[in-house]
Amino acid sequence: MSSLQYILEILGTLFFAISGALAIRDRNPDLFGATFTGFVTAIGGGTLRDIMLGAYPLVWISDINFLYAIFLGVVVAYIFFKVLVGLRRTFMFFDTLGISFFTILGVEKALSLGLRPEIAAMMGMFSAVMGGVIRDTLINEQPVLFRKEVYATACLAGAVLYLVLYRFDVPRDINLIISSAFIFIIRMVAVKFKLALPNFKR
Repeated sequence: MSSLQYILEILGTLFFAISGALAIRDRNPDLFGATFTGFVTAIGGGTLRDIMLGAYPLVWISDINFLYAIFLGVVVAYIFFKVLVGLRRTFMFFDTLGISFFTILGVEKALSLGLRPEIAAMMGMFSAVMGGVIRDTLINEQPVLFRKEVYATACLAGAVLYLVLYRFDVPRDINLIISSAFIFIIRMVAVKFKLALPNFKR
């Protein structure tokens, strides 16, 4: 694992922990509840991905820094709770940073295990969105995956871009940055202009 990839994975974990802790803003939970929500949001998708891929030990078990990143994220959310919640779109901003990093890292993980690119793209998307799905289920909200907005599609687009650049031998660190930024931009533009995919049911 390159140093940049490791930094992005730690940052993605931190951002997801912040978004998970902020998600309980309207439910008046205690500190433990916020910590638990931040924890499952941060490690949920990656854990399910690694279990499906048979990749052990799970990354947050083998590296204590991931737990530190989660606890730091919860502390940041706790200390600056009123400020962060008061800022419109803050929750979405941290969540988008999380999915941007985790998608590409999920693709990398699958490729490192020798899986086909198509499966790697799916694993990247899966590891990015499932933490949010678990978070929304815990707080009794409709999972973001099923809302009328661009979310998983942005992850899949970024995963495909990464694989294309990978195929053309773009340096790994540059590819990580470009593909993660691509996901972030798609998501932010979609939210700003209220873009959505066509309804399945006509």
